[in-house]
Parts: sequence; structure tokens; C-alpha cells
Amino acid sequence: MLEILPEFDWPQFITSMIVILVVIHLCLGAAAYLILLERKICAWVQDRLGPNRVGPMGLLQPIADGLKLFFKEDFMPRGADRMLFILAPALTAIFALIAFAVIPWAGTLDTSTIPFAESLGIAGHHVKIMAADVNIGVIFLIAAASLGVYGVTIGGWASNNKYSFLGGLRAGAQMISYEIPMGIALLTIILMAGTVRPEAIVGQQLEGGAWFIIHQPVAALLFYICMLAEANRAPFDLAEAEQELIGGWHTEYSSMKWAMFFLGEYVGLVITGAFFVVLFLGGWSINPFPFGWDMPAVAGFWLILLQFGVVLGKVFLLIVLTMMIRWTLPRFRFDQLMRLAWEGMIPTALLVLLSTSFFVYMGWLDIMWLGSIAVIAIIILVHPFMPKQANPNHRVKLIGSRFSPVDDA
Repeated sequence: MLEILPEFDWPQFITSMIVILVVIHLCLGAAAYLILLERKICAWVQDRLGPNRVGPMGLLQPIADGLKLFFKEDFMPRGADRMLFILAPALTAIFALIAFAVIPWAGTLDTSTIPFAESLGIAGHHVKIMAADVNIGVIFLIAAASLGVYGVTIGGWASNNKYSFLGGLRAGAQMISYEIPMGIALLTIILMAGTVRPEAIVGQQLEGGAWFIIHQPVAALLFYICMLAEANRAPFDLAEAEQELIGGWHTEYSSMKWAMFFLGEYVGLVITGAFFVVLFLGGWSINPFPFGWDMPAVAGFWLILLQFGVVLGKVFLLIVLTMMIRWTLPRFRFDQLMRLAWEGMIPTALLVLLSTSFFVYMGWLDIMWLGSIAVIAIIILVHPFMPKQANPNHRVKLIGSRFSPVDDA
């Protein structure tokens, strides 16, 4: 007996195509203008003017930079692996772009509220404002984001340059190390929500509880730090430290290949920022507390546009915070960076996971924030008894210096 296929959901398919086109073009445009924003923020922090010559207030500078990169000489070093050298920048950009597919950018749209819905024959449908509604959305997103390490390490290895090779090794070690506490922090949210569907995680923050950043501030801080490390952003930019490695893994790249690496970095900022918004900041929610009015999960056309704007606004604020951190804090040494991950963040993340498991088992989800306070208290109490590393920055005695003056004898 033939099995009857379910009816194809054309409204959802068209909505997903529109979301894909809008978000991809938004990310590509944002990558160009986020570079301008970062240069402006850098200039403000350092008391300079920043780009202000091309167009009004320098707003056409990204177009000038793009044209310059497009017409620059495309250099390839002697002895480089030609195929992998070309493939590495493309991998970085592709893996950054595919991760947005499972992010809910707004709630569920009631198509009856769309202008001319009756004449278009789409009235009465409910469609989700996301590219793909899959059962393993969070797992897909973290897996796609973690693949970015391949572009960096392959680019460093294929360049036939020792500085690039060392930069690729550093990036690989750093990304793999910081994926562990990131995954554990993510697991705490999955335990609280009981699902790996991003829209369901947002729904739980809308319906009964507060934003998860209120219940899990320690997990949110761990996740945000890991986001910086995964994106090779300062103070975790040891893979491209110009004082040590010239430019690290992208030293030998020029023209549009070099631009593809930075396209992947800034698109990654947008996508990981949206991921953080979904997990900890309630998605399109505007009320962080479990009382009072908030955005509905199912809404009309204009309210959906407002929800989309709320998500983008939160992402923008996170990106500005990330840029301020870059131009405020000095970078770590590599031993400090790895020690922070393995001796600091991973044990802390495991402690947060243990606390979350206990509260979930007891059914105390409404007071989960008490578990975070207990974790902070345990860290403060235990830290003085932990083994200490010898100070690597101790003063070296030098005869004749003010720290070791010449003795009369």
C-alpha cells in the first residue's frame, strides 16, 4: 500500500528562503561595516579620529577597502600547497555562514496579518522566522562553529611559512581547548531547558522564567569568554600576534583570500552573538524577569519585524562590547591562555554543571540563580588553597640596576 506523503508547507519554505537571503546579505554587509565600526571604536579608545576621508564621516571607507583588496596582487608563496592554500579562506567563510541556519531571528508569524494574504492564498498559516527548523539545532550550531578551526590550521600549514605554521598550531590548540568549557556551559542551558531546539529555549525564557543569564550568570560569562577565544579575538589573539608571528596563520595571504579570513571572523561575530542572545538573553524577549508583559511567541507581521530588530539590537550591543574588550585589555601569553582554559574555566564549568544537575533533579528551576551564587562562593573559598604557579614575571637581578645596585664590596 502506497504511503501518502505529507503536504508540502509552501509558506514555510518561502519564509525560510526569504530569511536565508536577508540574513546572508545582512551578514555580508555587516562584515564590511563592522570593520569600520571597530576602527572608529579603536580611534575613540585611543583618542584619535579614525577613518573620516572617504565619504561623509568615512562611511564609504568599507567600499574603498573592498575595491582595493579586489584589485591587489594575489600572491602565493613558493612551496605552498596550492589547493589547500586556496581552500583555507573559503572554509573559514563557509563554516561561519552556514551556522546561522538554525537561529530563530523572531517568533512565529501568523500569515493572516501579512498584507494581501487572502489574495496570495497564505492566510491561516503559522511560519517560523528561521532558515531551518531541525531537531538538533543547538548541536548543529556548535558543530558548524567548531569547524572554523580547519580553515585556520590548514591556512597556516599550507603557507610553507614557519610563522604561519606556528600561528595555525596555536589557533588549533586554543580553539580545541576552549570548546570544552563552551560545550559544558552550553550543556547547563540544555539541562535547564530540556531541549536542544533553539526556538524552544527562547520559548522557555518567554513563558515561565527569566532570561537564562539571570539564572546562570557564571555559565554566561564562561560561554562569552569562549566565544572570544573561538573567534581569535583579543585578548585571545595569540594565533596572529604581530609582535611574535608577524601575522600568524594569514601572514602569506593577500588580496581577496586575506579578505575571506576577515569575512569569516566578522560574520562569526554576528552568528555567535546571535547564539548568545538565544541562549542567555531571551532571543526577542524585552523583559528579563519572570513577571510583566513580554513579546509573544506568535505575532503579526509588524510585531515580527520588531522582534527581528530586538534580536539584531542585542547582537549589536554584544559586538560593541567585544570590540571594547579588544582595545582595552592586553593579550595573554600563550601559557596563560592555556592555563586559563584547563586549570580555570574547565573546572569552573564542571562545577556549574554539577550545580545545575542538582537543581534540575530537585525541580528548583525557579531558584537556579542560587546555584550560581553557591558556585561563586565555592570558588572564592577554594581559590586560596589551590596550588600557585611561580611568578613568571619576577624581576631579574642585573648588576647596576636599581633592583640590584652595585655593592661597594
